[in-house]
Amino acid sequence: MSKKKSFTDEQKQIARLAKALGHPVRVAIVQMLLTQECCYLGDMSEVIPVAKSTLSQHLSELKDAGIIQGTITPPMIKYCINKEKWALVKSLFGNLFETNAVFCESCEV
Repeated sequence: MSKKKSFTDEQKQIARLAKALGHPVRVAIVQMLLTQECCYLGDMSEVIPVAKSTLSQHLSELKDAGIIQGTITPPMIKYCINKEKWALVKSLFGNLFETNAVFCESCEV
């Protein structure tokens, strides 16, 4: 009986990050934060077209994945991109997308 190989740490990291980025609201949040040093929740809620509670849920998913970080100074919550994690995101996805693909000629439609 052969053992199944487990997934690599890199595969698990890519999957987790892809899940965190797997919604248009979260992509919009990341794009917004990439263009400025930081942003307050109230300001984001004026630009991102969802309810504040929904926005908070999406921010929480990005924060749990480590892509963003937040600072709470009541009553304000400020978010920014986690610089170290973003470098990892770019590296992992860059490696994935730079892999030379082998295409099956018989599978083309």
